[in-house]
Amino acid sequence: MSTSPPPTNEEQPRDAAYWSSSGSSLKVTNIPSGALNLNVDGRQVVGPLQGFGQMWQKIYRIRLKADEGEGVPPLTAKEIIKTWKVNFPQFWPTGNRFYGPLTGIAPGEVALLSLSMPGGIRLSTGVLVLYADEESFTLMTPQGHVFAGWITFSANEVDDYIVVEAQVLMRANDPIYEIGLRFGGHKQENVFWQHTLKSLAAFFQRDAPVEMQVTCIDPRLQWSQSKNIWHNAAMRTVMYTMTAPTRWIRGKKS
Repeated sequence: MSTSPPPTNEEQPRDAAYWSSSGSSLKVTNIPSGALNLNVDGRQVVGPLQGFGQMWQKIYRIRLKADEGEGVPPLTAKEIIKTWKVNFPQFWPTGNRFYGPLTGIAPGEVALLSLSMPGGIRLSTGVLVLYADEESFTLMTPQGHVFAGWITFSANEVDDYIVVEAQVLMRANDPIYEIGLRFGGHKQENVFWQHTLKSLAAFFQRDAPVEMQVTCIDPRLQWSQSKNIWHNAAMRTVMYTMTAPTRWIRGKKS
């Protein structure tokens, strides 16, 4: 029986090196100091088709002048993305932590997150770097995250401006998250990414308004995915926090 020869480098897509090749199951190999590997290792990444709630597309956009004039260095799209990758958590609102991989934002890497939720709740989760090149990078969420979907960050040179975007395609992962998003969660997320883009612009000594485009692509709920509640990372993080004293006592006795 004959077998086909393995694909050669010439047969690989040109952008193959920019895509994650780690599969759909997350694997945390290094845990940065202060990070909590909870609700991440072994979880499957999920896109909007695997989510429960309404499907939304959200685009947050800021237009930065490529050349502000004397005293301010000119900008390029590649420079912005390079800086964004290196300093990604620096631009987030206070109270939210992004524990990036030691190798930086690169295809296939997994980052751990500690997010501030309404009511003082902490959410321990993570993201997979699905794609990353010189002008964009995409993060994909795991089971248990607030939403199932992708977030793509990009920069493009248009005339005398650099158009910088954060684009989200998402569904709430389960019924509890869907309720949370409808009662303040969507607003909180909008503020989150608006703050991020404004902070990025300030880093480059620029100031511009953030444009926002929000579209409900599918208003239906996918009740077949309501079982996703089993992986709800917010509930699991709360339970982990509440049982901390018990784990401490057991550790002292062992």
